[in-house]
Amino acid sequence: MSISIVLFLLGILGYFVLNSNNITNHFKEKIVLTVFFKKDAKLSEIKTYEKKLKLKKEVKSVKFVSKKDAASSLKKELGEDFIKFLGNNPLQDNLEITLKGQYVTQKTIDSLKTVWEKNPNIADVSYEYFRPLVKVLNQNVKKLSMWIGIISIIFVLLIYLLINSAIRLSIYSKRFSIYTMQMVGATRSFIRKPFLWRSFLLGLTGASIALAGLFLLLYFINLYFPDLQLLHDKKLLAILALIIYATGTGITFISTLFATNHFLRMKNDQLHY
Repeated sequence: MSISIVLFLLGILGYFVLNSNNITNHFKEKIVLTVFFKKDAKLSEIKTYEKKLKLKKEVKSVKFVSKKDAASSLKKELGEDFIKFLGNNPLQDNLEITLKGQYVTQKTIDSLKTVWEKNPNIADVSYEYFRPLVKVLNQNVKKLSMWIGIISIIFVLLIYLLINSAIRLSIYSKRFSIYTMQMVGATRSFIRKPFLWRSFLLGLTGASIALAGLFLLLYFINLYFPDLQLLHDKKLLAILALIIYATGTGITFISTLFATNHFLRMKNDQLHY
């Protein structure tokens, strides 16, 4: 259970390290750029431009919102008919554009905005509201990546120390059995073999329990936050499972090897300390 708990915590950290780009991109892709068209722009021209934008490598999605639909949405938000008050619909046809996460930077957005505004049918590109958000988001992502890297290194060292200590204590309790087998002529490899096999099975079992707990946790989080698509990337989950199994079996095997060698070298008068 101690191995399972440690590997479970490693799995949580490992998942967020491997999936950090997808998670940050998920939030970046919530930022919407709105392209407003002039009132005399024809619908056919807008639709053609929409298709052209969808082919751009930076663009994830494009949604056309007519001035009529925009007015209906605004009526619901305001709770009153502003068109009757104004006498006409002042809103414009527009395209709501979301970019792929890796392209949500100030430099890229400013560059695209400059290109879009050159189109004679476009009146304005609305982005100023999200400008400070993009800056803060990118700065925080860099800081978060650095701290996750530092925490990961520290955590892996702690995992090794915890599992190694547990294995050494387990073998320490059998030090007299090891000495007795040596006394009756058993070779070192013969004595080590059952300990190594047992440690391998412990690591395998611990990793299996940890993965079961981890996938169960991700499943329930995914139920409440389906937009995060935590179980969507099967390749990432397979890599994570391999890391957990390799860590669990690898550390227990290596720790057992060193621990058994240590007790095999002990003399009779050292067994009581």
